Amino acid sequence: MKRLLIILMMIAGFSGAAFAQANTGNIKGAVSTSDGQPAPMVSVQIKNKNRGAVTDVKGEFNIRRLQPGSYTLQVSLLGFETTEQTVEVSANRTAEIAISLKLSNTQLEEVTIKGTQLKGKRESDYIARLPIKNLENPQVYNTVGQELMKEQVISTFDDAMRNAPGVTRLWSSTGRPGDGAGFFTMRGFSVQPSMINGIAGLTNGSIDPANIEHIETIKGPSGTLFGSSLISFGGLINIVTKKPYDHFGGELSYTGGGFGLTRITADLNAPLNEDKTALLRVNGAYHNESSFQDAGFRKSVFLAPSFSYQVNDRLSFNVNAEFYNGESTNTLMVFLNRTRQLIYRTPAETGIDFNRSFTSNDLTNRTPTVNLYGQVNYRISGKWTSQTNLTRSNRKSEGYYSYVMFLDQGAIKPNDTLLSRYAYTQNSISNTTGIQQNFIGDFKIGSLRNRVVIGLDFLGMETTNNHSPYLRFDSVSSVNVKDPRYSQLNRAAVDARLAQITTGQTRNATKNYAYSAYISDVLNITDQLIAMASVRVDYFDNKGTYNYLNGTKSGNYNQTSISPKFGLVYQVVKDKVGVFANYMNGFKNVAPVTQPLPELDGNFKPQHANQYEGGVKLNVLKNRLNFTLSYYDLKVDNMTMQASIEKEGTTYNYSVQNGTQRSKGIEADLNASPVSGLNIVAGYGYNDSKMVEADRFTKGRRPVSAGPEHQANFWISYTLQGGKLRGLGAGAGGNYAGDNVITNDERTGTFTLPSYTVFNATVFYQVKAFRLALKLDNIADKEYFGGWTTIEKQMPRRFSANATFKF
Repeated sequence: MKRLLIILMMIAGFSGAAFAQANTGNIKGAVSTSDGQPAPMVSVQIKNKNRGAVTDVKGEFNIRRLQPGSYTLQVSLLGFETTEQTVEVSANRTAEIAISLKLSNTQLEEVTIKGTQLKGKRESDYIARLPIKNLENPQVYNTVGQELMKEQVISTFDDAMRNAPGVTRLWSSTGRPGDGAGFFTMRGFSVQPSMINGIAGLTNGSIDPANIEHIETIKGPSGTLFGSSLISFGGLINIVTKKPYDHFGGELSYTGGGFGLTRITADLNAPLNEDKTALLRVNGAYHNESSFQDAGFRKSVFLAPSFSYQVNDRLSFNVNAEFYNGESTNTLMVFLNRTRQLIYRTPAETGIDFNRSFTSNDLTNRTPTVNLYGQVNYRISGKWTSQTNLTRSNRKSEGYYSYVMFLDQGAIKPNDTLLSRYAYTQNSISNTTGIQQNFIGDFKIGSLRNRVVIGLDFLGMETTNNHSPYLRFDSVSSVNVKDPRYSQLNRAAVDARLAQITTGQTRNATKNYAYSAYISDVLNITDQLIAMASVRVDYFDNKGTYNYLNGTKSGNYNQTSISPKFGLVYQVVKDKVGVFANYMNGFKNVAPVTQPLPELDGNFKPQHANQYEGGVKLNVLKNRLNFTLSYYDLKVDNMTMQASIEKEGTTYNYSVQNGTQRSKGIEADLNASPVSGLNIVAGYGYNDSKMVEADRFTKGRRPVSAGPEHQANFWISYTLQGGKLRGLGAGAGGNYAGDNVITNDERTGTFTLPSYTVFNATVFYQVKAFRLALKLDNIADKEYFGGWTTIEKQMPRRFSANATFKF
């Protein structure tokens, strides 16, 4: 795959460069203000083409390698009308042009200082795989941008996700094979971050935010455009990476804080040739952090180079790589027993001091990850573009995995306070290959405008596992701090115990592949009425699991799914106020099972999720206020559940596909800058989830993956715009989560994590190339918990400071 990608790029580069040099022309120009001063940092774009430049400090720009013809330049600046000017380009010649903005140099300085007002990017080519605006898209999505993350002094991906409406973290990264990344809940279903730039990008560990341009949370079952292998019925999380730009620049940043937080990041960008068609950007980070508990740490090194090359006016490509090497201990998650009635119903009742870790610093796991991503864009004609995306992910889990669980053996007494401690060694390697070919069109049939994507998608996943048996190391008191067994868990002791076990090892390999085709059309019925229709055909081929210990293969099967999607948008006020409705479908492949009786069918159909949603979207006050409000009703059918049958006096338990889950709710998302310098980000999510049809133990109950019913996020900040203290600002906000039932079963009863509200605040000062910031997280030092059949204490109060130098 790597060789093929390199060869394709080399061929495209050589042929395209030769063609460009012989047949293209350039546009060279200068932009000035109304009082004759140079206008730096102004965007100059070619209308209806993905080409452009940003003026330098002298107000000059240069757009090279254009096909001969007539072009319209658009010069834009936030808060002012776009200026257009036409220029003719001839082969082997440079056309020169001068453009004057309708504002003074003083006004330009004010605009430059204010910068981007809104803290979330609303437009994205990844959501619909088409370049359409938020108000043209009947689907709901939210974004968390890097500007907001910088303002909040964000140092982890999990903290950045606190700004996503309707999203709550279920548990931290565990480093386990296959699902070691963090888990979140969206619309009642668990989901992990699995997409980078709209295609597979996986990890078994944490995600470093150093290379994130913005995070997209795309809501609802999105199987039509994104398949099923990597996403959830509740939605998906897509990470959009930073891209190179056409001038030299960058920044160095240091963040230090409580619990040993030390973080250094670097962002360097530079053109590699004179005409700025070859660009390189490199982001990197070093992170080291201790736990607030008596043991535990996380450290990592991250490097992300990105290279783009504009071969000519038709052909361009981008290559992005991410190299992550992290080592950490397992976060303390107290697993609740799943086979008996629970003695305790809240964290406070357990009597546990959650500042203890119940582990040691030498039981660590490592999660080295490599994600390679390439995109090739070729403009076939004025109406059609070819986009080829390729990705290769290599992720590992190696080292020790440990966890604790309330005692599940022997007589259970009301005063039971014992925790079982488990550990094992893991060695897992997974390789994921994604190939995606899109043909993107923008054309009219009569008076109807069609924006179409036709795509082919291949996803291959291969995993090799080599694990020791699970070891129940000991049982230790959860409340007696003087229990001598507490300190006996360490690497040497675990190795010695594992060496005595001769059975239970795991040595296997799995392979599965998905082949898909899809088409989506966004149709402008009128200038204000827009319809979307999409469909996907997906063939899933699971090659099964090969067991190296006994030489057998099992679990191989294949399934075909069809997933449709429809949407309608009516812009009540053109480009400002729109109402929308959608029907969306998602699917999940279900493996066959071995039934206890031969007459019981063990071959299952794919699960299907169907969502109906409606709402309103606003983009008013000259882009200073974005707001989305929606109501959704999501139903999942064909879920597997247990049933029983009697035959000849014997009761047999078997699996049937009669389960149904219903999830309904409301979501709101606000991003506003009503006056210059003032920014407001807020969101709210209400989710009502229920197992409508399930076994008698969970029927009618809220699923434990749904998280809290109510969730809210809010952040408000203000930066002084003038005077001697211009650039001084402050921000404050936080998160609210309602009660979270993390165990909900007739056999165990319920266990509830209480609701919480956490407040954070920052103070920052930016002057010229320097930025200083102070951050206080969890101001009230609130003890609060997250979890998913587990109890995990969250970060106590922490103070941190950041210094950044831009160049």
